[in-house]
Amino acid sequence: MNWLVLAAVFGASAVAAGAFGAHGLKARVSPELLETWKTGALYHLVHSFALLALAFYAQATERAVGLPASLFSIGILLFSGSLYLLVLTGVRGLGAITPIGGLVLIAAWLSLISLRS
Repeated sequence: MNWLVLAAVFGASAVAAGAFGAHGLKARVSPELLETWKTGALYHLVHSFALLALAFYAQATERAVGLPASLFSIGILLFSGSLYLLVLTGVRGLGAITPIGGLVLIAAWLSLISLRS
């Protein structure tokens, strides 16, 4: 997997999601749902940056980063994706996926311990 490319795609889509929330959703959803969207966009961007750092680390050290990079990627999709879908569809049941995404992101951060020398 090319983690640098994936980080770039996640980063760009995080900025797009933030802009869409600020400009496209502001007048269409409740303030509560807009905050939910903002939370998704923030976590999306922050973890895209973590994935970018991992990609650079892998290039610099030639070490495999598959586990943490995969966990960050899955976590972004589950956590932020579920929040985006919740806001766009109004299906509250999607909120049940969000904590799973959060646990995957926590696991991603903890998996960084395996990279120590």
